[in-house]
Amino acid sequence: MNILVRRRWPDPKSLMGELLLDGKFECYTLEPPVKTDGSKPRAIPAGTYPLTIRFSPRFERLMPHVENVPGFEEIEIHWGNFPKDTEGCTLLGSIMGTDFVGHSRDEFDKIYDQLHAAFEAGPQTITYTGVPRIAPDVDGEISV
Repeated sequence: MNILVRRRWPDPKSLMGELLLDGKFECYTLEPPVKTDGSKPRAIPAGTYPLTIRFSPRFERLMPHVENVPGFEEIEIHWGNFPKDTEGCTLLGSIMGTDFVGHSRDEFDKIYDQLHAAFEAGPQTITYTGVPRIAPDVDGEISV
């Protein structure tokens, strides 16, 4: 399965995007913001990483883990609604707003089932795109 987090809407509090499975939009994502000073929480670097499903001490259940992220440990894909709910992880939701994803637990359950089934076919990876550059429009408005 091709698993992609397409980052689309950066702002100072979060990095919003879309989760695509085999090129098909599945849900919205929320991550911590991009930071260049090294402080956390911050978004993980763009790249392709091994994805596993293993036990999470935080959630006390099996969870998807993004592995081998330089400078990070225990990066998971999980439910949550706001930037305060992530320390580097990717939150999922079927609706989005500014610094918010909603219906997160239901969306997580749906995606978890799809990921779990994909592992029956073999090892999986997940790709995180780079952050789009933001530039002012001719009228001075900011758009992505």
